[in-house]
Amino acid sequence: MTYVVTDACIRCKYMDCVEVCPVDCFYEGENMLVINPNECIDCGVCEPECPAEAILPDTESGNEKWLELNSTFSAQWPNITRKKDSPADADDYKGKDGKYDAFFSPEPGEGD
Repeated sequence: MTYVVTDACIRCKYMDCVEVCPVDCFYEGENMLVINPNECIDCGVCEPECPAEAILPDTESGNEKWLELNSTFSAQWPNITRKKDSPADADDYKGKDGKYDAFFSPEPGEGD
């Protein structure tokens, strides 16, 4: 098992999860974060830290696509280990449906 970041992170990108991760397995895209499933040690400390409830175990039904997305983009995006400011409008997007189709960006973030 590993944890994955889902589309609930898109446009929210709160980053509370990054600071608690003991193995620094988060990677930053332009408008979301992902977890490298090969680096994640399944400790679960990140899951309750996410205000958007975007982090879930990959064993939950329907998370196969998120496992693939996290795996793909963690290999392309820069590592992030320190919390940065969230987007100013993050709370406006929290809890919205359909964010992947509407807002997902494959562009990398800045990382550390």
